[in-house]
Amino acid sequence: MPELPPGVQRDYALARLTTIRTGGPAELFARPGSFAELERLLAWAAKERLEVGVVGSGSNLLVADTGVRGLVLKLDKELSTIELDGTQIRCGGGARLPSVSARAAQAGLTGIEFGVNIPGTVGGAVRMNANAYGGELARVLEWVDVAGPAGATRRTPDQLGFAYRRSGLQPGEVVARASFALAPAPSEEVKATLSDMRARRKAAQPSGIKTFGSTFKNPDDPRAEGRTAGQLLDAADCRGMRIGGAGFSSKHANFVENYGDATTADVIAVMAEGRRRVKERFGVELEPEVQALGPVEFVWKRG
Repeated sequence: MPELPPGVQRDYALARLTTIRTGGPAELFARPGSFAELERLLAWAAKERLEVGVVGSGSNLLVADTGVRGLVLKLDKELSTIELDGTQIRCGGGARLPSVSARAAQAGLTGIEFGVNIPGTVGGAVRMNANAYGGELARVLEWVDVAGPAGATRRTPDQLGFAYRRSGLQPGEVVARASFALAPAPSEEVKATLSDMRARRKAAQPSGIKTFGSTFKNPDDPRAEGRTAGQLLDAADCRGMRIGGAGFSSKHANFVENYGDATTADVIAVMAEGRRRVKERFGVELEPEVQALGPVEFVWKRG
């Protein structure tokens, strides 16, 4: 093992950084607090031929039970700030998107209200092209600064390869900063919209428990007949179904919960059974929306 740069830890427990609370440790872990520190760590990792992973809010993440080889990063300090500049909001990739939405509302800016219901970071939202309740990230995103092994680049939305629930960002590339262009609006109206969105989410989705966000992507298969992944899982009798310490929520069938002692393997088993039931009932093959860190094997991809 190479000599470690300052701030890099060994065998860091990652489960505590995920909302589902499963998975093993990171071989190496660091919290870069500045752009320069992030670039140094990525250059070091490239030199040592270490794979690089990033943990944001951990709200859409499954960590392998055996842990994660290489270097895992969590952006901190300067890389998680939120700053106003007229009608623009500039923030670090580690800033939480709900906090960005709330800050915009306080400043009387509209356009990013949907972010209040995306429990992730700005960097994760860009990587996943996150959207909710009709809002789209690409509509308000001006640019992102992406750090990678070869240095940093500034990219606009048309350079990010956005598609449904994904982008063209490559492994080892990290969204360090982002700028959003918003529009003026009465602050109280924007705050009221946020309040309504929060209430709708709370009524429809589980909260205050160990879970992650939507498990499967909404399918575009015509056999789904316009139904969401949650509606298909519900119709396939998956709501409340458990395997080991994990199961589909009784409140929303497209959310998986950890009932206290679940492993990542339990979560994957639940997902596999849900996918099997939907395929058997409707002929629709659901694809995971949740992201994996480490050697997480979705069992239906075997063979």
